[in-house]
Amino acid sequence: MNFSYYMAKRYLFTKSKNNAINIITIIASIGVFAGAMALFIVLSGFSGLKEFSLSFSNKFDPDLKVLPKTGKYFSYSEEQQQQLLQIEGIKITSKVIEERVLLNFKDKNVPSSYIKGVDENFLKVNAVDSTLLAGTWLHQDEKQVVVGNGISRKLSIGVAGYGDVLRIFVPKPGKGQVSNPNNAFNAISSMVIGIYSINEDLDNKYVYAPFSLAQNLLELNENEISAIEISLTDTANVDEVRAAIQQIFQQNVLIKDRVQLNDKLYKMLNTENLAVYLIFTLILIIALFNVGGAIVMAILDKQHNIKTLYNLGANIHQIRRVFFLQGTLLTFFGGVLGLAIACVIILLQQQFSLVMITPSLPYPVLFEAKNLMIVFLTIMSLGIIASYIGSTRIKRVIEINS
Repeated sequence: MNFSYYMAKRYLFTKSKNNAINIITIIASIGVFAGAMALFIVLSGFSGLKEFSLSFSNKFDPDLKVLPKTGKYFSYSEEQQQQLLQIEGIKITSKVIEERVLLNFKDKNVPSSYIKGVDENFLKVNAVDSTLLAGTWLHQDEKQVVVGNGISRKLSIGVAGYGDVLRIFVPKPGKGQVSNPNNAFNAISSMVIGIYSINEDLDNKYVYAPFSLAQNLLELNENEISAIEISLTDTANVDEVRAAIQQIFQQNVLIKDRVQLNDKLYKMLNTENLAVYLIFTLILIIALFNVGGAIVMAILDKQHNIKTLYNLGANIHQIRRVFFLQGTLLTFFGGVLGLAIACVIILLQQQFSLVMITPSLPYPVLFEAKNLMIVFLTIMSLGIIASYIGSTRIKRVIEINS
């Protein structure tokens, strides 16, 4: 660092005697502080809401789901099941049958639900039983079903009511026209022994039933199923497991993970996250105009010192670097302080639930290093740009005073 640059910093970094300039600088610092704090809190809050929303689907969706590439069903032999269990990374598998059905209870109908036939391993893959509001889970040898809370309310049906029989209808497989409507449907009678609640969509969609009951209702062959739901070990290599499964089924199946099973939900959440970030970044840009304005005002306040230093040999680039450094440091310290306060607020919310959505549900927040880096880089990038733009006024001031 040469002498002229050292002298420029010494004279130009001194506190201004003009109170208006000092107030503008303080306002700029507060703007950076508030912007950094607000952006991090909002991103942490949105991350918490995202995790909260996905936690419901995580109870319902498996790590991997094997689906037929064409049609509704595919063949799944005992030999293939044993081969699946031998794949490194697979913990347990469960056979599933799904089909659209019509539900009838007394004089009420629900025409757009799905029956989901599950085997005895299903709860080891998906902990749906943890979402039960009332009743118990299925017994495989009984004509029992577990319905969603939405279906229960639509049909006004409770758990194990005496004489309460839920009728399930499904069109009979076959071709051609139906001459007698009474022969167009297969039907079974069952008892509701449990009511679950996951989210509004799923609560109105699925009726869980024993695997054999769904198989008989749909007149499927012994080895025909709709899907295989798979639970993986913590150390599983998903790509290797996918390749091994495809080899067993000779590339005739589709394999989807949780993200692919909920691709619309993930796209919606990611789009909303991006929109929130862009909106608050726009607010930050407006706030950081104050940084550029503070630098311009400081330049005007120090214009006589700038002229003196220029005449003593300091060049425009060296003087500009001083004000650029001033704006960058103002942004850095304001941003760091804002992030520090925001981190404290987020940690307090996680520990003490300061803000509640309902009396029993705290507002979900999630502390992520990723959000911390995003906010810091955004603040610094915008602050550096504002400082550079503000410091370019040096040349104009020198020309006017020359």
